[in-house]
Amino acid sequence: MRAIVLSMPATDEELLQEYLNGDEAAFERLVERHLTPLYAFIYRLCGNPDEAKDLTQETFLKAWKNVRNFDQERSFKTWLFAIARNTTFDYLRKRKQILFSELDTETESFESSLEDTLPLPEELFAQNESQQRVEQALLSLSPDYRSIVLLHDTDSLTFEAIAEIVGKPMNTVKSQYRRALLQMRAFLSQMPK
Repeated sequence: MRAIVLSMPATDEELLQEYLNGDEAAFERLVERHLTPLYAFIYRLCGNPDEAKDLTQETFLKAWKNVRNFDQERSFKTWLFAIARNTTFDYLRKRKQILFSELDTETESFESSLEDTLPLPEELFAQNESQQRVEQALLSLSPDYRSIVLLHDTDSLTFEAIAEIVGKPMNTVKSQYRRALLQMRAFLSQMPK
């Protein structure tokens, strides 16, 4: 009787190495693995399904073109989400739907060292608010704040990974996350029930 050997799914790093060693299908498996969460992230940033499809495709194209320059000491997922975020922000900037001058004016302050007494996102979302109301509150945030909330709450990335993606210090990311939750709470409290 022959034993059946079940292979574990390859990690991103293993698939990346296989691709770099000439296995074209390995990159396709990376795309398949990250397609749904990446599309969801981009869609929730831009709010348009057709634009999100195009931006997701552009993100993977950029990753494919630059994969040989990827620092394998980093997380592939973090790198991919950074490309997605930057690609989406570039697109939104070109459409002139947002004022990016406001996004880079954040400075660190003492509030980043304060204890976080805000409810966890799960608690905030569970306060009998409909998904539609939460989505509206999320869309009311600046794209910078929205991306931090989505990366943390939807994609379960750590603040350290998010800091790497957005290119800001971790305390700034934490502070912006808290501000985003406050803004969402204020938006939800002003909406008619």
